[in-house]
Amino acid sequence: MQIQTDTPLSQYTTMRLGGNAAALTKVTSKEELVEALGWATSHHLPSLVLGGGSNVIFTDGFAGLVILNRIPGFEVLESDAVYSTIRIGAGEDWDEVVDRTTEMELTGIEALSAIPGTAGATPVQNVGAYGQEIADTFVELEAYDLQTHAFVTLDKAACGFTYRGSIFKSVKDRRYIIVSITLRLQKANPQPPFYASLERYLQEHNLSDYTPRLIREAVIAIRAHRLPDPAVVANTGSFFKNPIVAPEVCKPLQIAHPDMPHWPTKDGRVKLSAGWLIEHAGLTTYKSHGMELYEHNALVFVNKSAKSYDDLAAFREAVIAKVHATFGVTLEQEPELL
Repeated sequence: MQIQTDTPLSQYTTMRLGGNAAALTKVTSKEELVEALGWATSHHLPSLVLGGGSNVIFTDGFAGLVILNRIPGFEVLESDAVYSTIRIGAGEDWDEVVDRTTEMELTGIEALSAIPGTAGATPVQNVGAYGQEIADTFVELEAYDLQTHAFVTLDKAACGFTYRGSIFKSVKDRRYIIVSITLRLQKANPQPPFYASLERYLQEHNLSDYTPRLIREAVIAIRAHRLPDPAVVANTGSFFKNPIVAPEVCKPLQIAHPDMPHWPTKDGRVKLSAGWLIEHAGLTTYKSHGMELYEHNALVFVNKSAKSYDDLAAFREAVIAKVHATFGVTLEQEPELL
């Protein structure tokens, strides 16, 4: 195990902000993970596991050991005429996983194409896009339990999936380190109706042969316009969750803004479009503190020249305040704050 010291965390997060980690190492197996945790304990340091850094924001440095999870793996556990069950290492690049499954003509995660980060990060916020989310195909995961100091298996119910959330989202009481996830994907073609923007794209391009590969390519094309490549433009993708409000909150907004996008949820509430709220609060060209909103998608924060978390925080609070003053709705940050 190799330990780096005083390493800038901006090198390992797509927003390219953050102070230095006192120590940093990379693990590629469960055994190396245990070794790294033991090293941190023996040096009386806290530890933190990081995947691709595409959905986290550091408020400062980290006075402990940052462990880069690069545990590989892609194994078909079961396969019959209808389904394939696949175990995926937490350190696998997520989009490469989606690419591989669509090549296998499996459906269930093709709409999650072009999402940066690692496979192990997807259950943390129950990653979702274009009508699909990880919980839809999730079977179980294996994780290291920091309380019992043993590897455990957690099924779907134990993970407590919610809209963009799970039991793993808590920073304060972080207990589990995910080492693999298991998904059950169907041997079939995706079936309409699709998510509205995806449906529109398919119609505009006269595409009707709905294979997993075709849907993946359509999603990649849509995202290429709406979401900048974090390898080129510093960002964490969608910065806010789509707010979910009570019907009595939505109704007067609908009356005042008949064109406002809104969708009913299973629990009787209503989901609103955070991007639409930001745009119609007059913020599309807003720039401040070295941050700005992406020109093709107001939901994306771009770091042009910000140097610290304080810069991002000031920009974020200004956007939240303006949306609340305009619509009475409070936006909630999606990237994890560390």
